[in-house]
Amino acid sequence: MNKLLFLLALAIIPVACTGQSQKPLTTGTWRATVRTAGGELPFGLDIQPTADKQSFTVHAINGNERLPMDAATFRNDTLRIPMSLFESEIIARVNGNTMTGIWRRRRTGNQYQSIPFEAQQGLKYRFTPDGRQASVNLTGKWTTIFGTPGSKDTTAAVGVFDQKGSTITGTFLTPTGDYRYLAGNVVGDSLFLSCFDGSHLFLFKAKAGPNRTLTGTFNSGPTYSENWTARFDPKAALPDPASLTFIKPGQKLAFSFPEPSGDGEAGKMVSLTDERFKGKVTVVQILGSWCPNCMDETNFLSPWYKKNRSRGVEVIGLAFEKSANMAESGPRIERMKDRFKIDYPVVLAGTNDKVEAAKSLPALNRVVAFPTTILVDKKGQVRHIHTGFSGPGTGVYYDQFVDEFNRLIEKLLAE
Repeated sequence: MNKLLFLLALAIIPVACTGQSQKPLTTGTWRATVRTAGGELPFGLDIQPTADKQSFTVHAINGNERLPMDAATFRNDTLRIPMSLFESEIIARVNGNTMTGIWRRRRTGNQYQSIPFEAQQGLKYRFTPDGRQASVNLTGKWTTIFGTPGSKDTTAAVGVFDQKGSTITGTFLTPTGDYRYLAGNVVGDSLFLSCFDGSHLFLFKAKAGPNRTLTGTFNSGPTYSENWTARFDPKAALPDPASLTFIKPGQKLAFSFPEPSGDGEAGKMVSLTDERFKGKVTVVQILGSWCPNCMDETNFLSPWYKKNRSRGVEVIGLAFEKSANMAESGPRIERMKDRFKIDYPVVLAGTNDKVEAAKSLPALNRVVAFPTTILVDKKGQVRHIHTGFSGPGTGVYYDQFVDEFNRLIEKLLAE
């Protein structure tokens, strides 16, 4: 943390009570911003008191998404909104209808990444107030390249946008996942999109050019920036997600990893040969508690498992975390299980470095993405591997994933 942010953090730490009663926190919708290298990144916050009025429920608003934060507290004019799953929080001093403070996220040990945060109550617009007109309509699919076209360090993507007036929502799909719920505005010929999910900070800006093209910048987090270009293409598509990861010839998926015990220690070992999985169709989920796309998939898999477990299916999560130390990563896995009410085992499989993850699963040609979903039949044979995940923010692509997933499960159960 630089000196300015350190002083800011100190300034907003609650002071001892002076005997004066604090003013009540104004609830409802707030327009929040965090400051990035690309400028202000806006998002919505909905703050409501709990039934006992001792804390507050808070949701981050990104388009149609209302993402729940942990219970917030308000003491001595300071609001704290924790997001324990991602080891981050908002700390802000409230002055009437404004807030000023920081968003911070733990990196390693006691090292935190912090950036300025502000919010104003009652404002519902994203980038610009209503009334600013758009001179282009960007609804549809866009073939997109992140990075410098022609260089080796580029990522292919598909942009999917839905514009109504000057308001626009959508996302970018990539071979390894999507950018979740993006929301913003089109002002004149310029596009503005953002997302805040407690872990990732995404800010996209672009200008429309001739022949239905876009040229812009993408900022992630406080400092990362890269260029991107796109062209309108109703047939835009990505590689088949079932073609990217596969079992090596002559290999069989096998592993044995520990579950967290709940006290920071390694618990029992879990493997595909356990009695729990014998003769059952098993979904192996490669994930990480740090990964919002993985959380989107978990939000699908957890209730799906509750509904279907009696039919002879099982799920096991292989968590690849920032640390392979159970004392550090075990509590993160437990928080994730609590957050999503997961009933299936989630084990600590290693670190989230993709090369190291592949070494933990030597039967795979590689680990391309978190999440990756592996379907194993009743005989223990891998029948399908889906790389990445198209979450609910992708609309029809999410629906297609769910339909295909259920169709494949039905096929394997019928065998």
